[in-house]
Amino acid sequence: QVQLIESGGGLVQAGGSLRLSCAASERIFNINVMRWYRQAPGKQRELVATIARGGSINYADSVKGRFTISRDNAKNTVYLQMNSLKPEDTAVYYCNVNQYFTGDYWGQGTQVTVSS
Repeated sequence: QVQLIESGGGLVQAGGSLRLSCAASERIFNINVMRWYRQAPGKQRELVATIARGGSINYADSVKGRFTISRDNAKNTVYLQMNSLKPEDTAVYYCNVNQYFTGDYWGQGTQVTVSS
């Protein structure tokens, strides 16, 4: 029943920035972790960033120093701020929320294209 609505993707030039949003249609209780994944054409799905219930954050090496994951509990939203974008960041980005006991919710994906 819960839906994750993604927004913020688009076409940008190398060096530009985008801010992705993932908003839950309703409050999700007992969240374990929130994650952003991406999948580029011909490549496997890659874990980009994770923010856990206790606040700990992890990033893929390829995005460290450029991407920032954050959340706003009052708005039931998780964000991914992407700066200094590179062509290799081009992918479909997916939001994921893992809930204790019941499993995962997934966004439908938002396309990010970085031109050079």
